[in-house]
Amino acid sequence: MSARSARNLVEGSRPVAVVGAGYVGLPTACVLAHLGHRVVVAESDERRLQSLRRCVVPILEKGLADVMRAQVDAGRLRFVATAEEAAQGAEFVFLCVPTPQSENGSADLTYVERAAKEISGVLQPGAVVVNKSTVPVGSALFVEKIIGRPDIAVVSNPEFLREGAAVQDSLRPERLVVGADDQSAAAAVGALFSGLNAPLIVTDAVTAELIKYASNAFLATKLSFVNAMAGLCEAVGADVRDLILGLGYDHRIGFEYLRPGPGWGGSCLPKDTRALLHIAEGVGYDFPLLRGAIDVNSDQAVRVVDKIRDAVGGNLGGVMVAVWGLTFKSGTDDRRSSPALGVVGELRGQGAHVRAFDPTVQSGQEALDLEGITVCDDAYEAASGARVVAVLTEWDEFRWLDFSRVAQVMGTPSVVDARNLLDPAGLRMLGFDYRGIGRR
Repeated sequence: MSARSARNLVEGSRPVAVVGAGYVGLPTACVLAHLGHRVVVAESDERRLQSLRRCVVPILEKGLADVMRAQVDAGRLRFVATAEEAAQGAEFVFLCVPTPQSENGSADLTYVERAAKEISGVLQPGAVVVNKSTVPVGSALFVEKIIGRPDIAVVSNPEFLREGAAVQDSLRPERLVVGADDQSAAAAVGALFSGLNAPLIVTDAVTAELIKYASNAFLATKLSFVNAMAGLCEAVGADVRDLILGLGYDHRIGFEYLRPGPGWGGSCLPKDTRALLHIAEGVGYDFPLLRGAIDVNSDQAVRVVDKIRDAVGGNLGGVMVAVWGLTFKSGTDDRRSSPALGVVGELRGQGAHVRAFDPTVQSGQEALDLEGITVCDDAYEAASGARVVAVLTEWDEFRWLDFSRVAQVMGTPSVVDARNLLDPAGLRMLGFDYRGIGRR
């Protein structure tokens, strides 16, 4: 079936349910409402639900609050407490629930199973259930069996959103992927997004599910490659920034994801690479390339800690280290699998005291991943009395700090710039000992 004919299958406004109002579900719901559909979102967490009903976005996502408020005011978006309530009368039900990583690396489908069971009895005949969560190969069939109704089609529609740019990615996607054994159902889901004018790939469910994992595994491999090259640059005396220029202008390679750092993290790449490796192992396929990318990423945090330890003379015991940035990247408040926290954990394991500042974390904030960290109200307070500052998240505001003031509050100014964010020459003129990733 052609992309054009698929887009013609659905015209005008359609009743849509979205189960889960997290980093995937909320942008998806807002964009579907923006496209004119009538969207009901289920959020089981009472505190988040009440925030959403007040048009307060519970996650940091640029532009999302404005889009959400506009759709609520237009009457196209509302929030309820249960998946069952949201699914009643819906022609399409999007499952946007968490799929956390199990101990063996596989994706945990507990939330998917729970949502499918909850909606199965209230789905209207002919409704389409859409797996939007990142799910392993075979999950469409898994959901079909749970729902147990031959009149209900299950479609895979993986998301490719970048945290911090989810609204932009939702409104201007590079491609839309939908897959199912019932190609007309897959095309109908694609047609919901016809107003976006994005390339539409209609395929089978297994291929659609694998496209998501393959995309994230490739991006992770690219990041691991540039981190490995940064290490080689340090060994031979080259500069990774110039190396990236030499690579990136080749259109076959490009600049995107050629940014050295403390490692890749977040809710997608670590989980999805391990899940894909688990899938490969399950069918007896050896995947040393992906395993190598994961190993390089694990080593990267250790390399950053080595730099910090060298900067303070070789022993972190009792040393005060200032950390700038705790989220896995800038533009989001997400700290899941953050490489910054991985570095912090290693620092504390070697006896260092850590004072940290992140624009999304308030001092006094309680969370398990912040235990043992002194969270400060600004970057200067974090640096006060520290032997070294470690830049672990690429928040742009760190570029424009008064580094003369930073030098004064530190006493002996030293920076390990794990994001290559700062200007080495300028800092060295101010008396800083500057160490980047793969830089001279």
